[in-house]
Amino acid sequence: MSSRRSGCRGVLFVHFRVGLVLSLAELALGLTNGPRQLGKLGATEEQQDDEQDDDPFRTGRHDGSVSVVVSPVNISEGRDGAALAAIAAAAGPDLLDLHRDEHHHRAVLTLAGVDAVRRVVVEAVARIDLRRHTGVHPRLGAVDVVPFVPFGETTMDEARAARDAFVLWAMHELALPALVYGDAGPTLPELRRTARRQLLPHPTAGAVCVTARSPLVAFNVCLASTDLSEARRVAAAVRSPAVRALGLPVGEQVQVSMNLIDPLRVGPADAYDAVAAHTPVTTAELVGLLPDAVLRAAPRARWDELDLGEDRTVEVRLARRG
Repeated sequence: MSSRRSGCRGVLFVHFRVGLVLSLAELALGLTNGPRQLGKLGATEEQQDDEQDDDPFRTGRHDGSVSVVVSPVNISEGRDGAALAAIAAAAGPDLLDLHRDEHHHRAVLTLAGVDAVRRVVVEAVARIDLRRHTGVHPRLGAVDVVPFVPFGETTMDEARAARDAFVLWAMHELALPALVYGDAGPTLPELRRTARRQLLPHPTAGAVCVTARSPLVAFNVCLASTDLSEARRVAAAVRSPAVRALGLPVGEQVQVSMNLIDPLRVGPADAYDAVAAHTPVTTAELVGLLPDAVLRAAPRARWDELDLGEDRTVEVRLARRG
C-alpha cells in the first residue's frame, strides 16, 4: 500500500441488466431496516462520467499473452488504515495498486481479475458504514464504482459479461443494489441523480455503480489559489466530451479533479496545460495507474511534473504480477 504526494492528494432512471428488476424485488423483501434517504449518501455535485465505449488500447506494449479484466474499484474509505489494509489484503496478489486520499475519504484499488473484485467488495461492505462517512468526493456507496476494463486480448463483450455477472452476484450474495451505467443506459451522473430519489439502498453500504468501459485516466491538478469557486470555475472551463472535471477542496488547497475519458486524445499533459491556461497551478497527481500507450504519448521530459513514470502503468504491474 502506498500514498502518492501529500500536496495534492487524490484519487441514474436506473438501468438494470439480466433480471435485475426481480433481484431488486427480492432485495426489498429481505432488508429489515426499511427505505433510507439516499440523499445523504449521494453526490454533492455533478459527478465525473467514467463512460467510454471504444478500446483504442489493444495495440499497447503489453503482449498477446496478457488477457485480463482490470478493475479500478473506488471505495469510500481513505482514512482508516486498518480497514484499508484488510480490504487490500483481500485482493492478495491481484492488487496492482492502491491509491488513498484522506480528504476525498476515498481509495482506488486497481485489481486484476473478477475474483479479486468480489473478495474486495465483500471486505469493503463489511467494514465501511456509509452513514458515518464524510468526505469531499461525491459518492453513492461504500463500494462506489466498479468498472470492468478489458486489457490485452480480453474483449469488451467479455468485460460486459463480467459486469453482468458481478451485478447479479452483488444483489443476491450481499443484498447490495448494483446499478449499471454506460452503453445505451444512463451516464454515471444521471444514475447518481435518479438513484438518490428512487432506490432502496443497502442499510450501511448504499449502492454500487457498475460499468464496462475502456481505460480512462484519473488526474488531479492543484491550484495555487485556495479559492474553491476558482477551482469550480476552471473545472467548468476545461470540461468537455473528453474530460470530466470537478473543483474540490483538498485540505487547505483546492484542485481540479479530472477523468480523462479519451486519454490518447486529451492526455495528462493536455489536461494540466488546460488548467494552467486559466489559473496558476502547483502540482499534479495521477490517481491509480494508466495505460502504457498514454504514458508514451506524454512528453518524457514532463513525466515528473505530471506525476507519471514507467512504474505507473497497468502493463508493468500486470507483468510484475505474473
